[in-house]
Amino acid sequence: MSGAFDSSAFRDRIGALLDRHVRTFGGAAERHAVLRRQIESGDAIHSRSTFPGHVTASAFILDPAGRRVLLIHHRSLGRWLQPGGHYEAPESLEEAALREAVEETGVRELALDPWHGASGLPIDIDSHLIPARPQKGEPEHWHHDIRYVLRAQEGGLDPDPSEVHGAEWRDVAELDGIAPEALRNMCKLGLARP
Repeated sequence: MSGAFDSSAFRDRIGALLDRHVRTFGGAAERHAVLRRQIESGDAIHSRSTFPGHVTASAFILDPAGRRVLLIHHRSLGRWLQPGGHYEAPESLEEAALREAVEETGVRELALDPWHGASGLPIDIDSHLIPARPQKGEPEHWHHDIRYVLRAQEGGLDPDPSEVHGAEWRDVAELDGIAPEALRNMCKLGLARP
């Protein structure tokens, strides 16, 4: 069928990204074991209705100096996190991260960090468990989060109250308790400076 989303090609792309990311940054094999099993078994990981997990995309929005990060207070998880959410086919992973960042923070002047264009890689790939939400018919499941660095000037916040409790610019060092691997990778590349 012409124009239909190719789930197999998407799995192949995620598998190749994962392989290149591990070669670039290292990391323990068990960190991506569930995602690799889902790729190998042919799961439709692009779809939010696929369990035990599916692909999400998120954004570390940094100020130009890499010293501040824009975090949102997640409505359902009750924690400060980077903005992000479900991938929606057929958009690119970068587009998904950008869309979620704009939706959740209201910041319109966002740019993908040039490192991504040069490398073709995300800054981090993280699989983490999401609690069950019986009211939505969702069991406990995995989010395979493909993460990108975006740049913005501080200010200009207009968070969507239906999405988040709030948004704030915080010290980038706070990422150590939220996304330590991503922070390590950003520091290694000189993108962030705690």
